Amino acid sequence: MEGFEGASSGETVLDLSHLNFNSVSFEALSDKRREVTRQLHLCYNRLSELPASIQRFSNLEFLDLSNNGLSVLNEGITRLTKLRTLIAKNNRLDEFSLPKEFGSLQLEVLNFSGNRFEEIPAQVLQLRRMQSLSLGGNRLKSIPAEIESLTSLELLYLGGNLISDIPAELANLPALSYLVLCDNRIQSIPPQFTRLYSLRSLSLHNNLLTYLPREILSLVQLQELSLRGNPLVVRFIKDMTYDPPSLLELAGRTVKTRNLRYSEEDLPGHLVNYLDLASKCPNPKCAGVYFDSCVRHIKFVDFCGKYRLPLMQYLCSPECTSPCSSNPQSDADSDDDQTVPADRLQRVLLG
Repeated sequence: MEGFEGASSGETVLDLSHLNFNSVSFEALSDKRREVTRQLHLCYNRLSELPASIQRFSNLEFLDLSNNGLSVLNEGITRLTKLRTLIAKNNRLDEFSLPKEFGSLQLEVLNFSGNRFEEIPAQVLQLRRMQSLSLGGNRLKSIPAEIESLTSLELLYLGGNLISDIPAELANLPALSYLVLCDNRIQSIPPQFTRLYSLRSLSLHNNLLTYLPREILSLVQLQELSLRGNPLVVRFIKDMTYDPPSLLELAGRTVKTRNLRYSEEDLPGHLVNYLDLASKCPNPKCAGVYFDSCVRHIKFVDFCGKYRLPLMQYLCSPECTSPCSSNPQSDADSDDDQTVPADRLQRVLLG
């Protein structure tokens, strides 16, 4: 092809990978060639920037810029209105590398793994059509609450970062099926994960987890759970903390457990809101509720008849805990609902 000796191409694919380019220009290409190109491969070169002429690929749908030396993506990329997949792994990109209008793209797949991002750029959180987002192997320290705006997201890969906390808003992604959070510094999983109704695979290996929220049992679609490399507790832990309930909480518990009717005509609005936040005690032998005061309690649960995992649950009072036993498994065995059938979780990786 004129101007690209050694390049391989098909009718809709232009492959300029592995050519050791320091720079590239598309001025020599005919208008027809730029128009028919749907895929452009520029990976494994030595590019430090993209040429402005890249915007002339008016029908480009797939662009691979991986394994170059890119530290910035110029405004030209925002002109690629039909671009659906952008792969830019193993470059030098960070949160300051994207053009202001990057969020206007109609991307469905974005892979920025192996770069230098310390936070997820605001422009990325504007890509409402995105189905797959990969930011593994960066320097991310947190996940912004605004992640919940990516409502089409099916795959989220954030492995190999420095993340220590997971925001509850992550559970507001209705289509999320594959979540990879391995090789981070995560110490706990928010109980709101019970809202991830579509989740099929959850990778949490090589973190700092010592327990899982009991609500993880509600993920009825979950088939794969990876937990190896976590300091999950290996012995039964009895009551951990319990702050006596306030008078407000005691009154609220009485109203809820006795099913007393109330409305804003009877009570101030803030008290009505408070009563609506009552959490039902998970102990099947207790009909109580709690608000702010509860017992943090770890139960060992039988996963697929093979593994016993520590799940955190919150009980309304110390009286809800089972009698202390010398057998660390007997307490878990006393509950009929503390088992996950083998057909629910096909793979549980602990070691």
